[in-house]
Amino acid sequence: MILDRFLVPDKVAVVTGAGRGIGAASAVALAEAGADVVLSARTEEQLRDVAARIAATGRRAHVVPADLSDPANAAALADAAVAEFGRLDLVVNNVGGTMPRPLLETDHELLEEAFRFNVSTAHALTRAAAPAMLAGEGGAVVNISSVMGRVTGRGYLAYGTAKAALAHYTRLAAADLAPRIRVNAIAVGSVATSALEVVVGNDELRTRMERATPLRRIGEVEDISATVLFLASPAGAYLTGKVLEADGGLQAPNLEFGLPDL
Repeated sequence: MILDRFLVPDKVAVVTGAGRGIGAASAVALAEAGADVVLSARTEEQLRDVAARIAATGRRAHVVPADLSDPANAAALADAAVAEFGRLDLVVNNVGGTMPRPLLETDHELLEEAFRFNVSTAHALTRAAAPAMLAGEGGAVVNISSVMGRVTGRGYLAYGTAKAALAHYTRLAAADLAPRIRVNAIAVGSVATSALEVVVGNDELRTRMERATPLRRIGEVEDISATVLFLASPAGAYLTGKVLEADGGLQAPNLEFGLPDL
């Protein structure tokens, strides 16, 4: 049956930023599809809650609290997966993000920090995971990029630049790791996570964003976790080096900060 291609039975996945939002939803989706999952983020309590949801599916979760802004901590998750479960098949590089700010308030250190948090951590884990994947049946990497890596808007310079770099990193890594490891990315639009709490809880702002989105709604985490599962599973077996745009049809930001001309 075609639905069987969306299953990942007895695979082992690492998901970063897994304590909430897209990361948590992706980890649970992979578990529901048959995978055991290594969960990592800063807050152990949140990870424990996600681990309980995974246990309810009948799969296992291994919790690794860590500051993933340090690429060395991200890389260590590959060894943690092999030590706990004996293999590693799937990686979801979800951790990332950068607060918006005007160009003149974005110094080189902030730009480098955005690059490290959004790109260097993904590379560190992917590089560490590759030997374990190659020792088994191969694997799949899914990077969480953003629509802001493709469109322009004031205030997004550091974040958009880093996410654009992650998108092209995906293409280059896919070329290096083919044919046994697939590497794809998702360019995510506005999704109802804690990062958008201020917007989601403000009826006026939410309505404005929805009207500026062709599909007329803010995304749900399940919209993204379903895309993660597609790319990680045999359903996406003929895709590598691709960036899927799960953004509600955006061709421009649906949240402008009203930054004035200089």
